[in-house]
Amino acid sequence: MTTEPILTVKKLSVVFPDSNGGLHALDDISFEASPRDFICFLGPSGSGKTTLLRILASLLKPTAGEIGFLHNQKPQIGMVFQQSNLMPWRSVMDNIKLPLELDGVDEVNARGKTQEMIDLVGLNGFEDSWPRDLSGGMAQRVAIARALIHDPDLLLLDEPFASLDAMTRERMWMELSRIWHARQKTVIMVTHSINESLFLADRVLVLTQRPGQIKLDLKVDLPRPRNDDIRYTPHFGKLARKLREAIE
Repeated sequence: MTTEPILTVKKLSVVFPDSNGGLHALDDISFEASPRDFICFLGPSGSGKTTLLRILASLLKPTAGEIGFLHNQKPQIGMVFQQSNLMPWRSVMDNIKLPLELDGVDEVNARGKTQEMIDLVGLNGFEDSWPRDLSGGMAQRVAIARALIHDPDLLLLDEPFASLDAMTRERMWMELSRIWHARQKTVIMVTHSINESLFLADRVLVLTQRPGQIKLDLKVDLPRPRNDDIRYTPHFGKLARKLREAIE
Protein backbone atom coordinates (compact mmCIF):
# COMPACT_ATOMS: atom_id res chain seq x y z
CA MET A 1 0.00 0.00 0.00
CA THR A 2 1.29 3.45 -0.91
CA THR A 3 2.86 5.69 1.70
CA GLU A 4 2.46 8.82 -0.41
CA PRO A 5 0.29 11.50 1.22
CA ILE A 6 -3.40 11.04 0.51
CA LEU A 7 -3.87 14.73 1.36
CA THR A 8 -1.54 17.73 1.07
CA VAL A 9 -2.52 21.17 2.35
CA LYS A 10 -0.28 24.12 1.46
CA LYS A 11 -0.46 27.66 2.84
CA LEU A 12 -4.21 27.54 3.39
CA SER A 13 -5.86 30.75 4.55
CA VAL A 14 -9.50 31.68 5.07
CA VAL A 15 -10.99 35.15 5.44
CA PHE A 16 -14.74 35.60 5.91
CA PRO A 17 -16.01 38.96 4.59
CA ASP A 18 -17.55 41.29 7.16
CA SER A 19 -18.05 45.02 7.74
CA ASN A 20 -14.65 45.33 9.46
CA GLY A 21 -12.53 44.23 6.53
CA GLY A 22 -12.86 40.48 6.99
CA LEU A 23 -12.64 37.86 9.73
CA HIS A 24 -9.33 36.02 9.36
CA ALA A 25 -10.13 32.44 10.44
CA LEU A 26 -7.08 30.45 9.26
CA ASP A 27 -3.61 31.58 8.23
CA ASP A 28 -0.87 29.71 6.35
CA ILE A 29 -1.94 26.16 7.26
CA SER A 30 0.26 23.42 5.78
CA PHE A 31 0.30 19.70 6.58
CA GLU A 32 0.14 16.25 5.00
CA ALA A 33 -1.87 13.14 5.83
CA SER A 34 -0.76 9.68 4.71
CA PRO A 35 -2.98 6.63 4.27
CA ARG A 36 -4.13 5.24 7.66
CA ASP A 37 -2.99 8.35 9.57
CA PHE A 38 -5.13 9.44 12.51
CA ILE A 39 -4.59 13.18 12.95
CA CYS A 40 -6.24 15.36 15.59
CA PHE A 41 -6.48 19.15 15.42
CA LEU A 42 -6.53 20.64 18.90
CA GLY A 43 -7.12 24.25 19.82
CA PRO A 44 -9.28 26.82 21.55
CA SER A 45 -12.74 27.81 20.37
CA GLY A 46 -12.56 30.08 17.36
CA SER A 47 -9.21 28.76 16.14
CA GLY A 48 -10.69 27.56 12.83
CA LYS A 49 -10.77 23.81 13.43
CA THR A 50 -14.27 23.26 12.06
CA THR A 51 -13.62 25.70 9.21
CA LEU A 52 -10.65 23.58 8.19
CA LEU A 53 -12.73 20.39 8.16
CA ARG A 54 -15.43 22.04 6.07
CA ILE A 55 -12.84 23.11 3.53
CA LEU A 56 -11.44 19.57 3.34
CA ALA A 57 -15.00 18.31 2.80
CA SER A 58 -15.50 20.89 0.00
CA LEU A 59 -18.26 22.60 1.96
CA LEU A 60 -16.27 25.86 1.97
CA LYS A 61 -13.66 27.33 -0.35
CA PRO A 62 -10.36 28.68 0.99
CA THR A 63 -9.36 32.28 0.37
CA ALA A 64 -5.80 31.24 -0.47
CA GLY A 65 -3.67 28.12 -0.60
CA GLU A 66 -3.89 24.68 -2.15
CA ILE A 67 -5.36 21.29 -1.30
CA GLY A 68 -3.92 18.34 -3.20
CA PHE A 69 -4.95 14.70 -3.24
CA LEU A 70 -3.12 11.50 -4.13
CA HIS A 71 -2.85 11.11 -7.93
CA ASN A 72 -4.81 14.39 -8.20
CA GLN A 73 -8.01 12.46 -7.56
CA LYS A 74 -10.34 13.70 -4.86
CA PRO A 75 -10.90 10.90 -2.35
CA GLN A 76 -14.23 9.62 -1.14
CA ILE A 77 -14.94 11.56 2.05
CA GLY A 78 -17.13 10.69 5.03
CA MET A 79 -17.95 13.28 7.69
CA VAL A 80 -19.37 13.08 11.21
CA PHE A 81 -20.57 16.27 12.89
CA GLN A 82 -20.93 17.27 16.55
CA GLN A 83 -24.57 16.19 16.43
CA SER A 84 -25.54 12.88 14.87
CA ASN A 85 -28.08 14.56 12.54
CA LEU A 86 -30.10 11.37 12.14
CA MET A 87 -33.40 11.44 10.31
CA PRO A 88 -36.01 10.80 13.02
CA TRP A 89 -38.42 9.08 10.63
CA ARG A 90 -35.84 6.49 9.56
CA SER A 91 -34.71 3.48 11.59
CA VAL A 92 -31.08 2.77 12.45
CA MET A 93 -30.85 0.49 9.41
CA ASP A 94 -32.40 3.08 7.10
CA ASN A 95 -30.30 5.98 8.42
CA ILE A 96 -27.08 4.09 7.78
CA LYS A 97 -28.31 2.83 4.42
CA LEU A 98 -29.22 6.28 3.08
CA PRO A 99 -25.93 7.03 1.24
CA LEU A 100 -26.21 3.73 -0.62
CA GLU A 101 -29.79 4.53 -1.62
CA LEU A 102 -28.63 7.88 -2.99
CA ASP A 103 -25.92 6.08 -4.96
CA GLY A 104 -28.51 3.74 -6.49
CA VAL A 105 -27.25 0.55 -4.84
CA ASP A 106 -29.86 -2.21 -5.04
CA GLU A 107 -31.74 -3.04 -1.85
CA VAL A 108 -30.23 -6.49 -1.25
CA ASN A 109 -26.63 -5.28 -1.49
CA ALA A 110 -27.44 -2.11 0.43
CA ARG A 111 -28.93 -4.03 3.35
CA GLY A 112 -26.01 -6.45 3.39
CA LYS A 113 -23.44 -3.63 3.53
CA THR A 114 -25.49 -1.80 6.13
CA GLN A 115 -25.61 -4.89 8.34
CA GLU A 116 -21.81 -5.08 8.13
CA MET A 117 -21.60 -1.50 9.41
CA ILE A 118 -24.09 -2.23 12.18
CA ASP A 119 -21.95 -5.18 13.25
CA LEU A 120 -18.80 -3.02 13.08
CA VAL A 121 -20.13 -0.30 15.38
CA GLY A 122 -21.73 -2.73 17.82
CA LEU A 123 -25.41 -1.98 17.22
CA ASN A 124 -26.63 -5.52 16.61
CA GLY A 125 -30.23 -5.81 17.68
CA PHE A 126 -30.95 -2.11 17.15
CA GLU A 127 -31.49 -2.26 13.39
CA ASP A 128 -35.17 -1.32 13.66
CA SER A 129 -34.80 1.20 16.50
CA TRP A 130 -35.73 4.85 16.04
CA PRO A 131 -33.27 7.68 16.74
CA ARG A 132 -35.44 8.90 19.65
CA ASP A 133 -34.82 5.59 21.43
CA LEU A 134 -31.01 5.77 21.19
CA SER A 135 -28.54 7.15 23.71
CA GLY A 136 -26.17 9.89 22.56
CA GLY A 137 -23.32 7.42 22.16
CA MET A 138 -25.45 5.02 20.14
CA ALA A 139 -26.64 7.83 17.88
CA GLN A 140 -23.04 8.81 17.16
CA ARG A 141 -22.24 5.17 16.34
CA VAL A 142 -25.01 5.33 13.74
CA ALA A 143 -23.50 8.55 12.37
CA ILE A 144 -20.05 6.95 12.15
CA ALA A 145 -21.47 3.89 10.41
CA ARG A 146 -23.32 6.12 7.95
CA ALA A 147 -20.08 8.01 7.20
CA LEU A 148 -18.21 4.73 6.60
CA ILE A 149 -20.90 2.98 4.53
CA HIS A 150 -19.49 4.07 1.16
CA ASP A 151 -15.95 3.03 2.18
CA PRO A 152 -14.42 6.53 2.20
CA ASP A 153 -10.70 7.17 1.80
CA LEU A 154 -10.83 10.05 4.28
CA LEU A 155 -12.99 10.30 7.42
CA LEU A 156 -13.53 13.78 8.91
CA LEU A 157 -14.76 14.04 12.51
CA ASP A 158 -15.93 17.36 13.93
CA GLU A 159 -15.91 16.90 17.72
CA PRO A 160 -18.24 13.91 17.43
CA PHE A 161 -18.30 13.24 21.18
CA ALA A 162 -18.52 16.83 22.46
CA SER A 163 -22.17 16.55 23.48
CA LEU A 164 -21.73 13.30 25.42
CA ASP A 165 -21.19 12.93 29.16
CA ALA A 166 -17.64 12.21 30.31
CA MET A 167 -18.07 8.46 30.85
CA THR A 168 -19.83 7.90 27.52
CA ARG A 169 -17.22 10.01 25.73
CA GLU A 170 -14.40 7.85 27.10
CA ARG A 171 -16.20 4.67 26.05
CA MET A 172 -16.58 6.13 22.57
CA TRP A 173 -12.82 6.72 22.39
CA MET A 174 -12.39 2.99 22.77
CA GLU A 175 -15.08 2.30 20.18
CA LEU A 176 -13.61 4.73 17.65
CA SER A 177 -10.14 3.30 18.18
CA ARG A 178 -11.48 -0.21 17.59
CA ILE A 179 -13.31 0.87 14.43
CA TRP A 180 -10.21 2.64 13.13
CA HIS A 181 -8.11 -0.49 13.70
CA ALA A 182 -10.70 -2.56 11.84
CA ARG A 183 -11.03 -0.25 8.83
CA GLN A 184 -7.65 1.57 8.80
CA LYS A 185 -9.06 4.76 7.32
CA THR A 186 -7.26 8.07 7.17
CA VAL A 187 -8.93 10.18 9.87
CA ILE A 188 -8.78 13.90 10.59
CA MET A 189 -10.57 14.87 13.78
CA VAL A 190 -11.00 18.16 15.63
CA THR A 191 -11.35 18.30 19.39
CA HIS A 192 -10.97 20.51 22.46
CA SER A 193 -9.79 17.58 24.58
CA ILE A 194 -6.09 16.91 25.15
CA ASN A 195 -6.77 13.42 26.50
CA GLU A 196 -9.04 12.57 23.58
CA SER A 197 -6.45 13.66 21.03
CA LEU A 198 -3.63 11.70 22.67
CA PHE A 199 -5.70 8.55 23.14
CA LEU A 200 -6.81 8.45 19.50
CA ALA A 201 -4.22 10.11 17.28
CA ASP A 202 -0.87 9.40 15.67
CA ARG A 203 -0.26 13.15 15.44
CA VAL A 204 -1.77 16.15 17.17
CA LEU A 205 -1.62 19.55 15.48
CA VAL A 206 -2.25 22.48 17.82
CA LEU A 207 -3.85 25.63 16.40
CA THR A 208 -3.40 29.11 17.82
CA GLN A 209 -6.15 31.59 18.58
CA ARG A 210 -7.72 33.19 15.51
CA PRO A 211 -6.39 33.39 12.91
CA GLY A 212 -5.55 29.74 13.41
CA GLN A 213 -1.96 28.77 12.66
CA ILE A 214 -0.21 25.48 13.40
CA LYS A 215 1.81 26.07 16.56
CA LEU A 216 2.83 22.46 17.25
CA ASP A 217 2.86 19.21 15.27
CA LEU A 218 3.30 16.51 17.91
CA LYS A 219 3.94 12.87 17.09
CA VAL A 220 2.06 10.62 19.52
CA ASP A 221 4.50 7.79 20.09
CA LEU A 222 2.23 5.72 22.30
CA PRO A 223 1.87 2.01 21.51
CA ARG A 224 -1.25 0.65 19.83
CA PRO A 225 -3.73 -0.77 20.56
CA ARG A 226 -4.37 1.66 23.43
CA ASN A 227 -6.45 0.95 26.50
CA ASP A 228 -7.63 3.19 29.29
CA ASP A 229 -4.57 2.50 31.47
CA ILE A 230 -2.30 4.31 29.02
CA ARG A 231 -3.75 7.65 30.15
CA TYR A 232 -2.12 7.18 33.55
CA THR A 233 1.41 6.52 32.29
CA PRO A 234 4.23 9.06 32.74
CA HIS A 235 4.75 9.39 28.98
CA PHE A 236 1.09 10.18 28.37
CA GLY A 237 1.38 12.89 31.02
CA LYS A 238 4.52 14.27 29.38
CA LEU A 239 2.79 14.53 26.00
CA ALA A 240 -0.26 16.13 27.62
CA ARG A 241 1.95 18.82 29.20
CA LYS A 242 3.47 19.64 25.81
CA LEU A 243 0.02 20.09 24.31
CA ARG A 244 -1.23 22.16 27.25
CA GLU A 245 1.81 24.46 27.04
CA ALA A 246 1.25 24.92 23.30
CA ILE A 247 -2.41 25.83 23.82
CA GLU A 248 -1.69 28.24 26.65
